[in-house]
Amino acid sequence: MRALLVTSVGVTCAAALTLPLAAPALSAPAAHSASARPPSVSPESPGSGPPSARTEAAPNEANEANEANTGDEGGALEVPEAAPPRTGGTRAAALAGSTQSLPLEPLAAPSDRSMGPATAGQGLDRRTARPFSLVGVVWDDAEAELHGTVQVRTRATGSTSWSDWQDVETHNAEHAADLGSAERASGAVRGATAPLWVGDSDGVEVRVRPEAADPQHPAAVPLPEGLRLELVDPGADPAPEPAPGAPVGRTVTPAAFAGNPVPPTTTTAVPEVLTAESAATSAVNADLAPLGAAVIPALTKAETEEEAAIVAAGAKPYIGPRPKIVTRKGWGADEKLRERNFAYTKSVKAAFVHHSATGNNYTCKQAPSVLRSIYRYHVKSSGWRDFGYNFAVDKCGNIYEGRAGGVAKAVLGAHTLGFNTNTMGVAVLGTYSSTNPPAAAVTAVSKLTAWKLGLFGANPKGKVTLVSGGSGKYSKGKKVKMNVISGHRDGFATECPGARLYKKLGKARTSSAKLQGR
Repeated sequence: MRALLVTSVGVTCAAALTLPLAAPALSAPAAHSASARPPSVSPESPGSGPPSARTEAAPNEANEANEANTGDEGGALEVPEAAPPRTGGTRAAALAGSTQSLPLEPLAAPSDRSMGPATAGQGLDRRTARPFSLVGVVWDDAEAELHGTVQVRTRATGSTSWSDWQDVETHNAEHAADLGSAERASGAVRGATAPLWVGDSDGVEVRVRPEAADPQHPAAVPLPEGLRLELVDPGADPAPEPAPGAPVGRTVTPAAFAGNPVPPTTTTAVPEVLTAESAATSAVNADLAPLGAAVIPALTKAETEEEAAIVAAGAKPYIGPRPKIVTRKGWGADEKLRERNFAYTKSVKAAFVHHSATGNNYTCKQAPSVLRSIYRYHVKSSGWRDFGYNFAVDKCGNIYEGRAGGVAKAVLGAHTLGFNTNTMGVAVLGTYSSTNPPAAAVTAVSKLTAWKLGLFGANPKGKVTLVSGGSGKYSKGKKVKMNVISGHRDGFATECPGARLYKKLGKARTSSAKLQGR
């Protein structure tokens, strides 16, 4: 599988770009927008960013002193009872979030101690930590599987009560870059559980137990080497954009001089500086929204057809109206975390629907924090190049830009092991194994796929043949016929996207095709 890595062109001065805090009015882009077409795979396509997150720490991560904490005696983390105030020079780091990485310790065996420490399990006793909102467990070897259970309980920040034990999804290897890909072969990828959103917390306890031996497997499978608990703080939400038409800037009161009346206060626009990384991420969407925009606005079907520039003479385009999409800037992605280059595939022939398995205990207002936490967990904890999914959808039906590279382009993701090439991955935030997904979320999946698949001429109710890159269900090179809108389990032996969400995909296909005009 060959992906195209793209470097920046013409963004040398991006670091000097300044924009008013209020984005210009969002209007429909000009007709025949080139970026709305299926993308060129030319090496000259734009794409820029920071130094590799794998080899160089971002300068705004000064508050991550415990990110790779190892102690002389078992690696226990010494932390104060309360986190220090986020002021002065630490503010930028606090805004960007942080990760605490704690090595697990052997637990006492529940019964037969002769079976060894791996059988006994590993974990950490109750302890105070700096504030965090998402947890997960990682280990050294990305090819090793954790055969067992992972459970955590947490203490809400400022309280003395602890949650019940919560299960963490251990089968997560199928959400990853394809075998043999540059991302997979980077040497930075680690094994990992799914992340679990626990809300604002400052205390944690974790236990990892191997699967119990049974008559067919008399010896329990050892736990993977290098188990660590990851505690992720998403940082602060980005400042909201002013409402259209609202005054922009800050109030400035000129100095008063003796004998002169104090002049009226004035409002002065305060420019916002876009970093080179943020400018590059936004630039690939520049034909859809102003540079630095937090939202790509929705269009009518007619406007979308005009923008897409896919109308052949006498042919009716099959594309749904472009939905509103919250950009990476809108949900507060720290662009210094991801790798420098964008990676593209040739087309988008299918969409794989996932659930994030992060739990349902979040509000829609918290969704940007959930995304920043998953992003940080994917990059800093799991060793991926960027956020794994191409898009995310929350329980209220809001649609979010995922992996950087342009929402209208064929960006190579890391979402469906063996089938990342020529596909897109959409994660519905939550866990839908036994809980029905909200109707708003299913509708959002329909709207998003009607538009994005339409850009590449794909029929949401159709079938497509994909070539497996190697997965737990199909061997490498095998040609597999699938639905254009498929669930993750269609490409890999997994429970994802949850039984309840999977049952809704038929409705999503029908609605998506209808929105395309089919």
